Amino acid sequence: MRRQVQLRWREKLGYGVGDLGFNLYWTMIASFLAAFYTDVFGITAAAAGTMLLITRMIDAFTDPVMGLIADRTWSRFGKFRPYLLFTGLPMAAAAALTFTTPDLGANGKLLWAYSTFTMMMVLYTVLNTPYSALSGVMTASGQERTALISARFLFAFAGAALVNKYTLPLVESFGAGDEAQGWQLTMLLYGILATALFAVTFATTRERVTPPPKQETHPLQDVRDLLGNGPWLVLFALAVIIMMTITMRAGSAYYYFNYYVERPDLLPDYLFWQSIAYAAGAVLAPVMTRFLDKAKLLMLLMGIVGALSILFYFVPRDMIWAIFTLNILISLALGPKSPLTWSMYADTADYNEWRNGRRATAMTFSAATFAQKMGGSFGSAGMLWILAAIGYAANQQQTGASQTGIVLLQTLIPGVFALLAVLVTRSYTLTSSRLADMQNELERRHAAASER
Repeated sequence: MRRQVQLRWREKLGYGVGDLGFNLYWTMIASFLAAFYTDVFGITAAAAGTMLLITRMIDAFTDPVMGLIADRTWSRFGKFRPYLLFTGLPMAAAAALTFTTPDLGANGKLLWAYSTFTMMMVLYTVLNTPYSALSGVMTASGQERTALISARFLFAFAGAALVNKYTLPLVESFGAGDEAQGWQLTMLLYGILATALFAVTFATTRERVTPPPKQETHPLQDVRDLLGNGPWLVLFALAVIIMMTITMRAGSAYYYFNYYVERPDLLPDYLFWQSIAYAAGAVLAPVMTRFLDKAKLLMLLMGIVGALSILFYFVPRDMIWAIFTLNILISLALGPKSPLTWSMYADTADYNEWRNGRRATAMTFSAATFAQKMGGSFGSAGMLWILAAIGYAANQQQTGASQTGIVLLQTLIPGVFALLAVLVTRSYTLTSSRLADMQNELERRHAAASER
């Protein structure tokens, strides 16, 4: 079977809608979970921050395990597609329980939060690791991968836009005065929709890139290969840093509009246009990579994010047009990051096969997801710890120091992380010309192996 195939749009779109489903979960976590825990569920910011860090760090370590399992899965449906079909409903149930507020004391609620969120994120890993790895085996063409993953993130950001725009109105409608019930039913609705979308991805995609014939590796060998894969290590560090940037921006927006701008009615539109700008940036990624290598383009974009985020800090609270404009421009520059980096992960899996004669696609992507979850964990926990340190009190007027901290979390701090990402990306070595030579060599190897 040919590896460097040109994918039909039906298959690209079928793959893409899967990430719309994942973002019905991910955006709820990134944009609303911290606020749900502090302002509805009823635990302190410090306790919520510690809980999110511990549970997501535990969950992050399940990613490499799931990668090892998926790489060693054999079925008539392929290695990765079956998980999309069979894990959707359990995931929906776990998510609904996470956004359920039980009638328990403080300790009971904390135990509930630890157990339900951990269960939700472990199931998310079981679904998302094979889904991410699937993009690395549908085609070996670098440009097609960028187009495929751009389609993925177009749908991802469309899902984020829908969640950011309609979650609070849905909570109000479903709750009918009972906010806790509104959150639970809204998450249940999103879970059912996500399950249907995962089934569409299963039905419309195909796996084509296979490991070298007769490949046999030990799990520890997969780990050693990754640790010796220089380009992948750069992406690992980059994922942690960029996810801290994104998570702080998303999670602090609720507090920024409720307690600093004091216009909570603007939050849905702010997050909606943020997601639309992310989507527009993702769509532009394949066009931009025709003129710049992925790493150089990523450095340019993160530099823009850093500069604009620092400028954002100086915008007065009543200059709404400037707040929205800068948010859109920052998000537009961040949008290509996702298709670029995920395409680069697939390239590092090819690099590992070219260098070592072994392929572990799911392990490559799962370890990348591990890095992203670490970044998300540090971002969410750091945000909540900062809120606790500056005296944040839920549903009350904030002090001057508390307001300043909220502004820093939305603007200056993410900007500094974005500039740090520029420095890290400079070490990435897989240029377009090097990748082309590598793919041609892998084609020759597979052709020679099939003739034996």
